[in-house]
Amino acid sequence: MPLVRIAAAFFAAAALHAGIAAAQTYPAKPIRLMVPFPPGGSTDIVARIVAQKLSAQLGQPMVVENRGGAGGTIGTAVVAKAAPDGYSLLVGTTSTHVVAPSVYAKLEYDPVKDFAPVSLMAVTPYLLVVNPAVQAKSVKELVGLMRAQPGRLNYASAGVGSTTHLAMEMLKSASGTFALHIPYNGNGPAGAAVIAGQVEILFGSLPAVLPHARSARVRALAVGTLKRSPSLPEVPTVAESGYPGFDASLWLAIMAPAGTPAPVIERLHKEVVAAVSAPGTRDLLDKNGAEVLTSTPAELSAMIRDGVAKYAKIVKTAGVTAQ
Repeated sequence: MPLVRIAAAFFAAAALHAGIAAAQTYPAKPIRLMVPFPPGGSTDIVARIVAQKLSAQLGQPMVVENRGGAGGTIGTAVVAKAAPDGYSLLVGTTSTHVVAPSVYAKLEYDPVKDFAPVSLMAVTPYLLVVNPAVQAKSVKELVGLMRAQPGRLNYASAGVGSTTHLAMEMLKSASGTFALHIPYNGNGPAGAAVIAGQVEILFGSLPAVLPHARSARVRALAVGTLKRSPSLPEVPTVAESGYPGFDASLWLAIMAPAGTPAPVIERLHKEVVAAVSAPGTRDLLDKNGAEVLTSTPAELSAMIRDGVAKYAKIVKTAGVTAQ
C-alpha cells in the first residue's frame, strides 16, 4: 500500500477514535444553545422548553443564549465559527437557513457547509393577527381595508427577510393589496408593537402571538398552514379564507458546527428526539402552538437544500433585500 494511503488511513482511524472517545465522555460541561433571536419569540419559547428537558437527560446545564439581529444571521454566524465539539449548538430556523441566503448578499456562513444538522424539533404555523382597533374580523375584511386604502395600514415583522415578513408578502401578492412594512428585531418586539397599536397587522409565528390572541390583546384572523391549528381550532386557515394553497410555517431545528464528531451528532440526535417526543415536553409545545416534528440529520440537510431553492423564488417575487 502506498505510503500516502497508509498515512490517510492512519489519520482517519485516529479521527474516528477521537470522535468515539469524545462521545463517550460527552457532555462533560455546560452546553450553549444559541437562539439567534430576542427573548419572547417563537424560537426562544421552543428552545427553552426543549433545553430544559435536554439538560435533565444529558446531566449538564444547557444555557440558552439570545443573540438577535439581521434576521437571525448574527447569532447563527457565531455558532458557524464556534469549535466543533458539541458544546455550541444552534436553533436553526427557516429564516436562518433557507431564507437568509436569498436575502443577504454577504452572508457570514454557508447554511449547508458550515453546519452539522442534528434534528428538527418542531414546526409552528403563522398566525395573522391585527390590533383590536382594526375594523376587520376576517381575512376578507382585512383585504378589503388594504384594497380600499393602499398603504394606510402597516404590518410588523421579525425583520427584513424574516419568514414573518415573507408570510405577509405572500398574502399581499395573493390578494393584490399593499400595506407598509415595519420591521422589528424579532417576533417579541413585533408583537408588542401590534398590541400597543403602533402597527396594525402581524403575520407572526404562533407560539409568540398565541398568548396575546387568547387574551384578546390582538385579534386572530387566520393561520397560515393548510390545516387549522389544534391550539386555535376555531380560527380558519388563509387557504379556506379565499386563498387556496396558501401555506406559511416555520421549522425549528438543532444544529452544530460543521466538523462536530459524528458520534456526538448521533448522541445529540437521539437525545433531541427523545426530549421533544416525551409526553410532558410534547404537551407543553402543543400548548404553546408548536407541533413536534423530528428528522434524521440527512433529512434535515435535504430539507435545507430544497428550502433554499424554494424561498429564492419567493424572495425574488416579493423583491425583498436586506437593508
